[in-house]
Amino acid sequence: MDELISLAREALKRAYAPYSNFKVAAVVKTKTGVYTGVNVENASYGLTMCAERVAIFKAVSEGDRDVETVVVYTDTEEPTPPCGACRQVIAEFNKDATIVMACRGKATTAKLSQLLPMAFAGERLRS
Repeated sequence: MDELISLAREALKRAYAPYSNFKVAAVVKTKTGVYTGVNVENASYGLTMCAERVAIFKAVSEGDRDVETVVVYTDTEEPTPPCGACRQVIAEFNKDATIVMACRGKATTAKLSQLLPMAFAGERLRS
């Protein structure tokens, strides 16, 4: 896990957060690969993209959908969990993914199912 946290810490340098100055990096580990992402803000705030979604979308665009672990790294005193939108996107690819929330010298781990109980999922769309 330390290696994934180190990758996220390094990726944090590439975050684009000129408005909030709240930089976030993520690493998504799948069965076959590792993908990094950073938050990318936009002057039109609704168009901002979170680091977790950037990393997941990179994986999917490479044909990799077997999300096992998502690391979220912030340069804060306390770990930061994924936002609700990111939790929903993670659930699309693994409702029980391991989520590692890390920051300066601290890390905590949870299952996505703990962070997003009763996730909305594709099977709910089938009647």
